[in-house]
Amino acid sequence: MTGTTGGYTSAALAEQAAGLERGSFTLADAVDLGLLAVQRATAQELPIVLEVHHLGRVAFRAALPGSLPDSDDWIRRKANVVGRFTSSTLAVRVRFEECGQTFAEGTGLDEADYAAHGGGLPIVVRGVGPVGALYASGLPQVEDHEFAVSCLRELATRRPG
Repeated sequence: MTGTTGGYTSAALAEQAAGLERGSFTLADAVDLGLLAVQRATAQELPIVLEVHHLGRVAFRAALPGSLPDSDDWIRRKANVVGRFTSSTLAVRVRFEECGQTFAEGTGLDEADYAAHGGGLPIVVRGVGPVGALYASGLPQVEDHEFAVSCLRELATRRPG
């Protein structure tokens, strides 16, 4: 089943998530993350929708040229997964696939409301927990995930926290 998840394992995704934890994440950081993601996506001509959440609200949102309206719903569904499992959407998907189940089989959750597809990442502050999230939708799921990870890594170099 790893054909659609880039060969990622739960262990590798947990290690990746630990490396993305921050010391802080402010509303200004959320907006900067959104701007950084738009800059990167625009430079690469990626047809995606981006959304950054901070403390339960949308802090930044952009739909880039070539993106589709369906991506809005994908982000809503990815946000439901991140909110419920406090883990990246790809990590949730991989966890169930490693057990030989699909997300829907393992949870019984309606796929109309939950999308365990790459591109949703919680933003975790060390000692606090999840305080925000970054969502990307419009590319194949592994590419959405890797784009979001690369944006969070770049934010860490620009705004260490």
